[in-house]
Amino acid sequence: MLKKLTATLVAGLAMLFPVAQAEVTVNISQGVLKPTPIAIPSFEASGDNVQLAADITAVVQNDLLSTGLFTITPQSAHIQRDLSINAQPRFADWKIIQTDALVVGEVDTVTVEGVEFIRASVRLWDVYGEEVMRLEGQAGRRFTAKPEDWRRIAHKIADAIYTRLTGEDPYFDSRVVYIAETGPKDARVKRLAIMDSDGANVKYLTSGTFTVLTPRFSPSNQQITYMSYENNRPRVYLFDIQNGRQEVLGNFQNMTFAPRFSRDGQSVLLTQANSGNSDIFIRDLVTQGTRRLTDHPAIDTSPSMSPDGRQIVFNSDRGGSPQLYIMNTDGTPLTCPSGGRDTACRITFGSGRYSTPVWSPRGDLIAFTKQTSGKFHIGVIGVDGEGERLLTEAYLDEGPEWSPNGRVITFFRETSPGAGPKLWSVDLTGRNLRQIPTPTDASDPAWSPLLN
Repeated sequence: MLKKLTATLVAGLAMLFPVAQAEVTVNISQGVLKPTPIAIPSFEASGDNVQLAADITAVVQNDLLSTGLFTITPQSAHIQRDLSINAQPRFADWKIIQTDALVVGEVDTVTVEGVEFIRASVRLWDVYGEEVMRLEGQAGRRFTAKPEDWRRIAHKIADAIYTRLTGEDPYFDSRVVYIAETGPKDARVKRLAIMDSDGANVKYLTSGTFTVLTPRFSPSNQQITYMSYENNRPRVYLFDIQNGRQEVLGNFQNMTFAPRFSRDGQSVLLTQANSGNSDIFIRDLVTQGTRRLTDHPAIDTSPSMSPDGRQIVFNSDRGGSPQLYIMNTDGTPLTCPSGGRDTACRITFGSGRYSTPVWSPRGDLIAFTKQTSGKFHIGVIGVDGEGERLLTEAYLDEGPEWSPNGRVITFFRETSPGAGPKLWSVDLTGRNLRQIPTPTDASDPAWSPLLN
């Protein structure tokens, strides 16, 4: 059972310095060929907090470096070593080593009603503008949490800096659930696992007695829906992260699979197979009622809801090959990209097979898996069927999932026949392709919303 995370931002720093109005910005619309140099010296600390400060600093550095938008100025190049959270830095020293932005931090501990907390304060400086930059509207930020949540403090600091410099919503302070795989191919053990967005803090949620697949987070971050082969009967389950309880979703008579929460978390979309056919249903978690969304002799599966909850995208072979379709959740006809009106509109027409569509949290794009010419790709396409772009290519790339801000896509890859699956991520430009470290083989990643 996992303990509910409780890191809390409690205060911003006082405004002691002039605030920059035209400062360092990072344009990420077309991908960054020359990353912005940023210096993040080890946060100031004393006594037992020195190592903690170094650990927090390292996580902040790694988060920002992982975006491909920044380079971290090496510690050995720093000229000024007497930095203080309460003093203006010597900008000339940082200009010499061609650093655009400077992060100054401090870590200490406080005791409140007999309970010890760690506290991290941070300021972001525009070196060439010679001014402090606002973080979330303030001249500095301070984060306080229990000692075991120190990595969340680091992620929150990285989120604040990332948002200030790029204008994008944050995504570091989030988690990823995935399938941890071990053992030989003919006796594979597949367990639910959960970790921080950077691959740290891996915890296993199921024992591996039964194979599990396709986990998905609820919008509240406290539930996971997935498919399990418990008692050799493939069915959709719900897992409560807070208390570790699992339960079957609904009393379906046939195989259910490919679940995903609705945007409000009150329902679960899923696929039910019946006599060789499969259709999409929505299960209300409050009323326990079930409603059929598709009713077609073709195979309809892998539903994902739009951010406004009004539509779903799904995978169907009703046109003769697996393609992506969009429909209204209330079943009413809609105007298709082709110009006609139908209850389900096809949006992909390229060669190959499309599968596992996922609607972006921004609402404008759909990520998918595409198989063509003996290769697999992760791609994106507009909801109007325009602007298809393939971001990756490999022997096997599959199962895209969006980061909370809709800028990064995680998926799993096998590089060659027989190679175990690993988790990867790629940003919307396709330029920043990275492997996410996991202790074992891993597949079916799903990103949580930002943590509270």
